[in-house]
Amino acid sequence: MLLPIVLAAVGGLVVGVVVAFVVWRMVMGRRISAAKTEVEALLTEAQTKYKETLLEAKEEGIKIKSQAEAEIRERRSEIHRQERRIAQKEENLDKKYENLERRERGLAGKEKELDDLRDQLQELKQKQIQQLELISGISSAEAKSLLISAVEDEAKEDVSRRIRSIEAQYKQEADERAQEILSQAIQRCATAVVSESTVSVVPLPSDEMKGRLIGREGRNIRALENATGVDLIIDDTPEAVTISGFDPVRREVARLALERLIRDGRIHPARIEEMVAMAQNEVEATMKAEGENAVHEAGVTGLHPELTKLLGRLKYRFSYGQNVLRHSIEVAQLSSMIASELGVKVELAKRAGLLHDIGKAVDFQVEGPHAKIGADLVKQWDKSAEVVAAVAEHHGEEGFSGILSFIVSAADAISGGRPGARRESLEHYLKRLEALESVANSFKGVEKSFAIQAGREIRIMVKPEEIDDLEAMRLTRDIVKKIEETLEYPGQIKVTVIRETRTVDYAK
Repeated sequence: MLLPIVLAAVGGLVVGVVVAFVVWRMVMGRRISAAKTEVEALLTEAQTKYKETLLEAKEEGIKIKSQAEAEIRERRSEIHRQERRIAQKEENLDKKYENLERRERGLAGKEKELDDLRDQLQELKQKQIQQLELISGISSAEAKSLLISAVEDEAKEDVSRRIRSIEAQYKQEADERAQEILSQAIQRCATAVVSESTVSVVPLPSDEMKGRLIGREGRNIRALENATGVDLIIDDTPEAVTISGFDPVRREVARLALERLIRDGRIHPARIEEMVAMAQNEVEATMKAEGENAVHEAGVTGLHPELTKLLGRLKYRFSYGQNVLRHSIEVAQLSSMIASELGVKVELAKRAGLLHDIGKAVDFQVEGPHAKIGADLVKQWDKSAEVVAAVAEHHGEEGFSGILSFIVSAADAISGGRPGARRESLEHYLKRLEALESVANSFKGVEKSFAIQAGREIRIMVKPEEIDDLEAMRLTRDIVKKIEETLEYPGQIKVTVIRETRTVDYAK
């Protein structure tokens, strides 16, 4: 009875153990499967995050590389511009140094000639003294007195002979050179080539507009700079943007485009290109119209369209605040009046006066002085050799080959050199003239000095009883050196020392 119960209990226990094992295995299988699924999900998520992180890192690297390349390009461009400016300055300094060396060599040669002449005179004087002392038993003081009288008589005779010769020569050439002498007398100054302002300022409605002009990662400002060829400077100046560039036409295009973009409010690369194109068309039309108006106002006929277009570019060019286009029209009118008085062809004078500064329309693109550049341009479309020569010579850099060059140079000096024509205060102008006259008056023997031609020439009257001809030459050289050492001035200053003796008597 007990045995079956025990067996039944043992069997039940075995069955329970088996059932428990089977249940445990099933549960563990499910857990292992769930764990595998979770691990696979984690692996998949990790791989996805790894790929996303790698992609973001690559994009960031490309962005950094692009920014670095853009910055390198900008820095290289700036370095190239600085190198060009430095090279140009070095070239100008070399030219000035060569001119100074040439002048020094010339002065050294003249000094040597004067020293040789002085030695010859001294030797002659000593020989005469020795002869007088041997021939006569007079004192040394009496011999010196006789020698001085002889030398003075000989010098007076030589001077009189030279004066008569010069007078005869000028009488023979009076008719041929009358026009040239009159033209030289008209010239009041020799206008120097001046530098031009290379910036424009555009006001902004608010500083918030600066961020919009720059755009995301600077794309807007780069698009505007690339389209116009100028530099936009957005600094700490409140509510203003500075446009920098050597080409005045490009600066005007950039200014118009920028003002339109600010008014429109839609600022993005496509809109920028559209506005720049509109501004370029407007500036081109304005230049053409201004060139035609200038030709009409000056009264010049038959001018080539290309020259008319280049004249229009001068509307945006200024020299010391004086508009070059208005200056050219004024020079044409002055040249016409002078030519009519001197009996020269008026039409050629007007044409040469109007075109004399045409080289300033492109002098920022071509190397060389604007007079030479202008002559090369005029030669392409105007076959008059006189007009080409007048344009090339109006600053006197190559000398004057004809009366027309004198006329244009004089008209240019009258228009640009008079006080008030250019941006220079009257007070500064008067101080410069006073400083120049003060330098001349500081030398012994100077009676009066007059600064003329807007301070580009000074004429000095000396006392003839204190300054002889040789001393006058030395005085001229000494005044030039002191002016170079103590004063600052554009171009060059001509120093003329005048010594004259007058004898007055009355017949009663």
